[in-house]
Amino acid sequence: MSNLEDLYREVILDHYRSPRNKGELPPPATCTEGANPLCGDEIKIFLDVADGTVRDVRFSGHGCSISQASASMMTAIVKGKPLADVRAVAKRFKQLMTIEEDDGNTPTDIRLGDIEALQGVVKYPVRIKCAVLGWNTLLEGLNSTSS
Repeated sequence: MSNLEDLYREVILDHYRSPRNKGELPPPATCTEGANPLCGDEIKIFLDVADGTVRDVRFSGHGCSISQASASMMTAIVKGKPLADVRAVAKRFKQLMTIEEDDGNTPTDIRLGDIEALQGVVKYPVRIKCAVLGWNTLLEGLNSTSS
């Protein structure tokens, strides 16, 4: 295994063992649930959105290291960001996972940081659903918020 793959594995394990933003937000936060019935991963995303910005975001649930680490990385990158930026990051992530076509409208300068550690998942198509579970749940939550 290459040094880069070792580094990526360590980043994923770090987020899995020490998740960022794990927990719940009290109402009136939006809570959206997602599940992957094929593997049993379940996740809840809690969103506090105001003035077009994700003021706070948390996640809870259980599942494999990929789904939990991805949710941890996701919350870290979207917290405090305007909704347009959050949607752009989510789109860029899905492009990284090769499940969304590049329509030319996603800025190419979006930095994913630790999230790039998940790019190795594309070698295992069955795990892609694990990686995007939190992201799809986040987008569902954003679509249901009125702010």
